[in-house]
Amino acid sequence: MFFVFGPAGQIYRGGAHQLSRVLAVGGVQRIQALSGQLQAPSPEAGLPAHAQAPEAGAPPMRQLQAAWAYAQTGRVKPKTRRPLTQVSDVMTREVFSLPMDMLIQDAWQALRLEQLSQAPVLNARGQVVGLLRHADMAPAELLPDLDGIKRTFAQAREPVTKVMLSPAPTVSDDTDLRRVAKALLETGLSGLPVTDEAGMLLGFVARSDILRALVADPPLDLWS
Repeated sequence: MFFVFGPAGQIYRGGAHQLSRVLAVGGVQRIQALSGQLQAPSPEAGLPAHAQAPEAGAPPMRQLQAAWAYAQTGRVKPKTRRPLTQVSDVMTREVFSLPMDMLIQDAWQALRLEQLSQAPVLNARGQVVGLLRHADMAPAELLPDLDGIKRTFAQAREPVTKVMLSPAPTVSDDTDLRRVAKALLETGLSGLPVTDEAGMLLGFVARSDILRALVADPPLDLWS
């Protein structure tokens, strides 16, 4: 399920076909860890008391350890391998965001420190109302002349709502990843905020998350 939110709230709920009307947004930095390893028990862990200190004439410790390890092979069950199919499987859950009353000059500095190219803009209730990009804060048409510099400084003291991309498209966390990939290709977006139906920010899913899922273990389930 896809949504579109603005300062007035939700203005669209449905499929991805309407998202093409929204301007493209830049990607948000994201590295999603997708790993799981089964830790093997140490050879001496869990040995019976009589095996930890063999008496004279008893089998060597190495043989006891080997026998114990062999006995455990039928007891240890591998972790379930569940294919990655939904946004919730790969999305960022801790997303840097900006309040809608932040000044542009402060937002620029915050994004620079976080090494991000964009961030969701939230209202006081934590709902997505827009997306702020570096390109929005430094328009290419501003020429390096005195008037352009004056306009840049004047704009820097404006709130981010003056330049943010709004309304902003979002996606629910139970959406199929193939639908998200298709929406990103069709709209030119490089990522989408993940929200509930009320617009509360839950995370962010980017192209890099989907690409990383292709080589993850367990892998992205493309055809089921």
